[in-house]
Amino acid sequence: MNTAGTDTTGTDTTGTDTTGTDTTGTDTTNVDTAAGGRLGVGDKGPNFTLCDSNGKTVALADFRGRKTVIYFYPAASTPGCTTEACDFRDNLNSLKSAGYEVLGISPDPETKLAKFADAENLNFSLLSDADHAVAHAYGAWGEKKNYGKTYEGLIRSTIVLDGEGTVSLAQYNVRATGHVAKLRRDLGLD
Repeated sequence: MNTAGTDTTGTDTTGTDTTGTDTTGTDTTNVDTAAGGRLGVGDKGPNFTLCDSNGKTVALADFRGRKTVIYFYPAASTPGCTTEACDFRDNLNSLKSAGYEVLGISPDPETKLAKFADAENLNFSLLSDADHAVAHAYGAWGEKKNYGKTYEGLIRSTIVLDGEGTVSLAQYNVRATGHVAKLRRDLGLD
C-alpha cells in the first residue's frame, strides 16, 4: 500500500470531514495519479476518464463549471451499495436543483454496472474503475480490515468538487445507510 501523503489522523468511521495533504498528479491514460493519500478541502480533484454503464466515455473535465459529488462504493448490487445508490437516486432532484451532479464509481465492470442501474432505476452515471486507479488517486483505495483480516480494497468515500474541480468536502469511511442525508446536511441543503 502506498502511504506517502496519507493523512493518518483522518481515520474516520463516522463519515465526517477528514483532511488530507495536497496531492499533485501526472497524466496517465485515464487519471491524474496522486500519492494515494486522502484529499482535503482545497485540493484539486485528480482528472480522470472512465466508461459508464452504457460504455460511454465520461471525463471529469466534462463537469467543469458544475459542482460534482463523486462517491466511491465497493460493489454493485450488494446491500449497502444498493442502499446508498438508491438514496442518491431518491435525492438526485434536490441535489441537481442545488447545482450538484452525481457520479458513482466502483471497480465493477461496465456490464455489472448496467445491470445494477437497470435493476435499481438509477438516474445518474455509474463509472467503472476496474484497475482502481481513480479510487487510489482520490484516496478511496487502501487498507481495510474485516473480521480480523487486513486487505486492500475500496473505502466507501464521497468527494465533492466545486465548479473548478477543487475539493469542497471530503468524507472517508462513510456508512452506506444515512450517508446521503448527512451529505445533504453537510452541504447545507437541509
